[in-house]
Amino acid sequence: MSRIMFLGFLFVFLPAMASAQEKVEAPVWNVGDKWVFTQGIIEIIDADQNSYTVKFPSDKTIAAWYLESGGFEKIIFEKTSLNRIYALKENKHEKYIGFRRTLLNFPLSPGKKWKDVFLATPLVGLYYGIGVWEYTEAYAVLEWEEVEVRAGKFKAIKLECEQIVTGPRPTRGQVVGSGGKAWYWYSPAGKYFVKCQYDKTYFGAHGLKDWELASFQVKK
Repeated sequence: MSRIMFLGFLFVFLPAMASAQEKVEAPVWNVGDKWVFTQGIIEIIDADQNSYTVKFPSDKTIAAWYLESGGFEKIIFEKTSLNRIYALKENKHEKYIGFRRTLLNFPLSPGKKWKDVFLATPLVGLYYGIGVWEYTEAYAVLEWEEVEVRAGKFKAIKLECEQIVTGPRPTRGQVVGSGGKAWYWYSPAGKYFVKCQYDKTYFGAHGLKDWELASFQVKK
């Protein structure tokens, strides 16, 4: 009887234990941590008790990074979730409202979903800098995968971001409901994304190219 009860205990609690083990908490970043990608470099340049300041590539001709950084070179991330809370513009704090604001929304685990809605001026493509549109970014954590990039092999959790124009302010023929998807692979060992792929029919048409991690240096 006791053996049967023990087995029953295992059947009930093992799935919950496995699920808990899949959960990924926010990494600890340190000043000097750096990720070199095929299209640019990201670096932690400052940190305090509650946040990190991250420097993104300043070359605005790289369409992918211009989108990924919301057009800002320095962004402040909240430590617990790694949501973007401020942008630094001429050393002044400006509330971050724009693309990829909640791209990293820890903790992460397969099946987690969330959305972010905001108003922004297009950063890339035909309508660059024209008007203000409403966007919805819908995120989903998909699954764990083994990926190989220039920096090596990583166990990574895959995220999907679907960006859609939801109105009510489309400009010059931009159709409400248009949009596309991007996929990101986050590695706990690398403490950041190691790979990104864009929907070629939408983002690719705006000049965005896929990127991957070439090398990195992070303190443990």
